[in-house]
Amino acid sequence: MRPFSKHLLLATSSVHDALSALNELAADAILFIVDNENALIGSLTDGDLRRGFLNGLSFNSLIIDFIQEHPKKLQKGSYTLKEVINFRNSGYKILPVVDVNNQVVNIVNFRYFKSYLPLDAVIMAGGRGERLKPLTDTLPKPLLKVGDLPIIEHNINRLTSFGIEDIWISIKYLGESIKKYFGDGISKSINIRYIEEKKALGTIGALSLVENLLHDHVLVMNSDLLTNINYEDFFLFYQEHSADIAVACIPYKVKVPYAVMETEGNMVVNLREKPTYTHYSNAGIYIIKKSILEIIPNDAFFNATDLMEQVINSGGKVAAYPLIGYWLDIGRHDDYLKAQEDINHIEF
Repeated sequence: MRPFSKHLLLATSSVHDALSALNELAADAILFIVDNENALIGSLTDGDLRRGFLNGLSFNSLIIDFIQEHPKKLQKGSYTLKEVINFRNSGYKILPVVDVNNQVVNIVNFRYFKSYLPLDAVIMAGGRGERLKPLTDTLPKPLLKVGDLPIIEHNINRLTSFGIEDIWISIKYLGESIKKYFGDGISKSINIRYIEEKKALGTIGALSLVENLLHDHVLVMNSDLLTNINYEDFFLFYQEHSADIAVACIPYKVKVPYAVMETEGNMVVNLREKPTYTHYSNAGIYIIKKSILEIIPNDAFFNATDLMEQVINSGGKVAAYPLIGYWLDIGRHDDYLKAQEDINHIEF
């Protein structure tokens, strides 16, 4: 994926500069014309230049005489997934993202992005990984490699492929190793910030320390998962159910090897021959309405299950999203070995 700045061209540039830039972009040949403050002025394609020349413009003409004004765009922090899907379905392959000052802060290219979700993400990466000792004696579990990449990097790459670019990582045990590895995220063209737990805060308590979230919805996940979950489908499910929290769930089937009698009191009302029951287990991935985070006590031990129980007890909505793709919790040595085998066969 090329740096998004390759798509930007100053309004003071020459027509020759524009042609050179479009030629370098090849299949992604569209430029967004900006002023000296990076504010969006218009867009420019090969077709715009051709039409300009046919209408009497020349190599000595100003770039702004060729451009299309008011190009389609997304505004950081206030766009919706519906907008993204409508643009994508309407054939828009490349879109600028602007801030409140109309300054371009990113370019969405649907050749590289599956979506562009209006979500912050928080990855919980502070645990000690006791069950994976001695591998975790000197390396935090999230940095253990699965294939060529650390576990947590597979997750970050998956998030960014859906356009999630504002990521917090909660760290405690050997957290400096994680900070050193990812830094501020600039190498991945994303923004990474860190929550430093001074004490164990449970599976979601660290979110009480997060400030300045950009979006109204937050994706929270454990760092030691390997999954190809479709985050866009998950977010659509969350919205369609008007949920306060959506939790991804793994179906777990239990087959009873005997006939089961269904009773009311002492009376048999039905017989089921060797039935299979499907239960759902928490997959450790959540989408949460930002306002719900106020429930989490400040700097105190608090689990995601505590949050869900409080929301349910107060009349809120917790929706269970059946995760039908690949999912593995890498908690034990057997799981880690399985991940090493599976990574070559998972479709990301």
